[in-house]
Amino acid sequence: MAVTLKEVTAYTDGSCETQTGEGGWAFYLRMGAHARQMSGYEPGTTNNRMELTAAVKAMETLTEPCRITLVTDSQYLKNAFTAGWLANWQRNGWRTAGKQPVKNRDLWERLLKESARHELHWKWTRGHAGQRENELVDTLAQTARKQRRGVDERFSPD
Repeated sequence: MAVTLKEVTAYTDGSCETQTGEGGWAFYLRMGAHARQMSGYEPGTTNNRMELTAAVKAMETLTEPCRITLVTDSQYLKNAFTAGWLANWQRNGWRTAGKQPVKNRDLWERLLKESARHELHWKWTRGHAGQRENELVDTLAQTARKQRRGVDERFSPD
């Protein structure tokens, strides 16, 4: 008998102040009438690390395997999976095409672990283009960065 996975939509975003290295990440999960949003702060980071962290935290938060549509405004994150970058990096011993070590390997490995646990589908959205949930996670990530703390809220949206 086939297992029916719960359908989840995850919106993720990261934010980083280049000069200070202070960063924030956020996700918004929706499953039917239930939702959860979470954000966090990290010092000494980069925007790409925050984008990856948001996706990792979103997937790790789920307590069981799910069918996830992950919506991101990060081509870096999406293309690593959909354009075969991750497979190439692994095949090359975690080296880029330019023979440099892959940055953020620790987070990529966590993402790979989670993507093996879930059925993952990627969707890209243009940032700052008015997509409601993307604007929400952008604001949450920036607020976490600026306030140096995150939030964890569960609710049933309207």
